[in-house]
Order: sequence, then C-alpha cells, then structure tokens
Amino acid sequence: MSELDQKITGFDVWHLALPVTSRRDHGIGTVEDTCEIVVLRLTAEGGAQGWGEGSPWSVFTGSPEASFAALDRYLRPLVLGRRVSDRAAIMADALYAVAHATEAKAALESALLDLSGQITGLPAHAFLGGKCRDRIPLSVSIANPDFEQDRALLDRLVEDGIGLIKLKAGFRDHAFDIMRLEQIARDYPSLSVRVDYNQGLAPDEAPARVTDVAQFKPDFIEQPVRAHHFGLMRTLRGMIDVPLLADESVFGPEDMMRATAEGICDGVSVKIMKSGGLSRAQQVAAIAAANGLTAYGGDMFESGLAHLAGAHMIAATPAITLGCEFYQASYFLAEDILDMPFQVDAGQVIVPDTPGLGARPDMGRIARYAQAGPA
Repeated sequence: MSELDQKITGFDVWHLALPVTSRRDHGIGTVEDTCEIVVLRLTAEGGAQGWGEGSPWSVFTGSPEASFAALDRYLRPLVLGRRVSDRAAIMADALYAVAHATEAKAALESALLDLSGQITGLPAHAFLGGKCRDRIPLSVSIANPDFEQDRALLDRLVEDGIGLIKLKAGFRDHAFDIMRLEQIARDYPSLSVRVDYNQGLAPDEAPARVTDVAQFKPDFIEQPVRAHHFGLMRTLRGMIDVPLLADESVFGPEDMMRATAEGICDGVSVKIMKSGGLSRAQQVAAIAAANGLTAYGGDMFESGLAHLAGAHMIAATPAITLGCEFYQASYFLAEDILDMPFQVDAGQVIVPDTPGLGARPDMGRIARYAQAGPA
C-alpha cells in the first residue's frame, strides 16, 4: 500500500481573529483592528498532519463564519475516511458540495497538499507540476488613509529591497489618489507602481479617473468598477494605453473563459481563495496564458500559512509572471501564526523545498487568537 493510501482520520477547524498594525482602505471596504481567517488541520491514520487556511473577506469572497461552517459541516463528511491520495476526487466533490465557499475549498486543498508532503517528504509544488521558479517578486499594497503612515512604510520597503508596490485607489476622492501617485513618483523613483481600485469607481466617474491615472504609466490598473460590469471593463480597456487587469470579475476558470471571450482585460489576478483551490487557480492562469493575457499572484488578508500555499502554486505555474502580493505576514499582521517567519529576501518570496507547505502554525498562537474551534 502506498503511504498516500492512508485514510484521513482527523478534521479540525479554527476561526481566528489576527491583530493588524494599521487600517487599510480598499475600494469596496475597510480592514482595521483584526483580520479573520479559518485554519484547517487534517490528520492521517499514521499521525501525519496537514494544514490549510481560508482567508475570506465579507465584501469580496465571503465571511469567516461561512468558511468555518462550509468546512465544519459540509466538507468534513467528504474527507473523513478518504485516502490522502484522493485529493483530486475530494476536490471535485467539494466543488458542488456547498455553493461558493471558495476560501474553505482553498483551505481544504492546501491541507491535503501539506499532508501529502508531510507523508512523502516532498514539497507541495511537486504535486502541482513541479517548481519552475525559486523566487517570486513581492508587491506590497499601499492602502492606509493616512498617507504619512504609508510614507513610513514606503521608506521601510525601499530599505528592504522591495521593488513593487500597488496603490489602492478609489476609497477617497480622486485628488487623494493623484497626490499619492505624484509623491511616489517624485520621492520613490526605484518603485514600480501598480494601481488597484477594488471596484471602487462608479460607472459615470470611471472613464475620466482611469484615464488620469493611466498618464502615470503604472504597470497596470486593476478592477476599476464592479465585478459584473463586463461591458464597462471592456470599454475602459480600450480607452487607456496601460494594461487593465481583472480581479473581482474573475474567480474561477469559468469566469476566465467569459472574460477572455468578452475581451474585458489584459491580465488577471489569480488567487487561490477566489478560485477554490490551488489546482483551479492554475487553470485560471493557463486559460489567461492561452489567450495571450498576463497573470500575477494575488491574495486576500492572509497569514503566512496561506502565503505558503500561494507561493507553491505560483512556483508550479509558469503563466504567473507578474509576481505576488504575499506581504501581510511581514508588513501587516501584528503577529503571524507560523512557527517560523515567512521567507522574504531582497524583495523576493523564497519558495520552500521542505515537506508540504514548508511550515506550520504555532499552536500557542492559534489558541491565543481563536474565536471558535474544536470542542
């Protein structure tokens, strides 16, 4: 019997609230004080454990309460008693066992991959096609309504060797966005800038504002309007000479097929939390690449555990060429939950080659931040 034919005998879920260091405003909402995640632990009959994280946001993908319930009530019966090697079949069943709940499904596949790696000694990326890169350029988002605080962060980023930033726009007036773009261009010339509206613009104001921002020649402008405004996204794309990227308009492969057919974007943000897992995220990137579009590795409000899963996915996905946004563990959380630091060096995320995801949560921190968990 293969080691991966062990049955899964344990399924434990926690809902955590993690303190953060500052307020962050995005086009569709605000995060301050804490960000909330759901953590899953799977145990195989031989005693090995695998961990995964679901990182929801109520205005984007869903709520932590829904992710917790999806795992605890609806996905648990699909998993217990199954073989670790049944990952593809388990995820196929999970796709339709509960509608949406993409973050819960991402947590499940991450934990299955980590468990497989812990049993075999292989890194998670080995189960996703193999590693095509050792390092991933890191982008850090600038989203504090107090720009003076963000200037202090920008100073730190330059000192740390970060070369990419993403300016979150559309949560205040247009003058605030232009002022920040001007100051960053003047005072931080080493930084490459991207702009993300997170759906923050109304349809009537979007054309003028996006055209203004395009004059700063950012690497790209991301999701200016609401996810369902496919026609307006296509119109905006035709108005500017910098790439227009889709985020909230594209969750899984099905959305990517529609986005390419309707020509709404030049590239896409690929997130395991939107896609419903690492394998489906790879499918999104492959569809984008097949249609001549670019892709980068986005994230939600995550701990280092979800960052690790995303890093393994990107490492095994050649089509994701624009870097990643796995910055929260280093630059946003007051304390990460991992038992070792999430590895960033000279502006690059380091892809682990150790078994599974490469690290695991500290149980003391899980207990400290738990809002709900196993009885």
